[in-house]
Amino acid sequence: MTRSLSIAVIDYDGGNLASAARAAARAAELSGLAASVRITSSPTDVREADRIILPGQGAFADCARGLESAPGLKDAILTATRAGTPFLGICVGMQLMAERGLEHGCTEGFGWIKGEIAPMDAPSLRMPQMGWNELNFTRPHPLTEGLGAAPHGYFVHSYALRHTRPETLVATTDYGGPVPALVCNGNVAGTQFHVEKSQTVGLQILANFLNWTPETLCDVCL
Repeated sequence: MTRSLSIAVIDYDGGNLASAARAAARAAELSGLAASVRITSSPTDVREADRIILPGQGAFADCARGLESAPGLKDAILTATRAGTPFLGICVGMQLMAERGLEHGCTEGFGWIKGEIAPMDAPSLRMPQMGWNELNFTRPHPLTEGLGAAPHGYFVHSYALRHTRPETLVATTDYGGPVPALVCNGNVAGTQFHVEKSQTVGLQILANFLNWTPETLCDVCL
């Protein structure tokens, strides 16, 4: 019997929604899953979803305000993740998982991942980092299965996570030094790169996410 999943792609005026939804649907198809992918700001949809995807592009503060301005949306995300629903943040969606962002002032994040989002320190390199860069795995994780040697993701960002816990990191990329590229805490994970633009690597990560059964819950989501 074909396994069925409901996937909520969070709509909070954060951008990149349609491409993220299309990529999730394609990943489900490649995995043999019957998936219902819904772009939504409905708290009910989020609480009832089997998987939650939070895309994002733009400034941390603007995206955080977008979440706060949708009635009940942030609380629904918190309720669902506390209950164990797997969550994937993409780009600024991943950044919002941190304790705070320092773009356009200091703005509170979800606090699931220790650390803050700060300007990247790579004075000899062009900013923003824009284009393909290699992912360097720091530990095994179900989300990175099947990626093979030297996979690349597509990055567009000039702010990045710093001062996080080493055990949070799953992969880094090198841009003037190690930059967190994939993080995870229990059932919540995030990619600094755009999985929906990362072709076969992105589709494999999304397929892994849809098939992922986390062994633990986020230790600060409870």
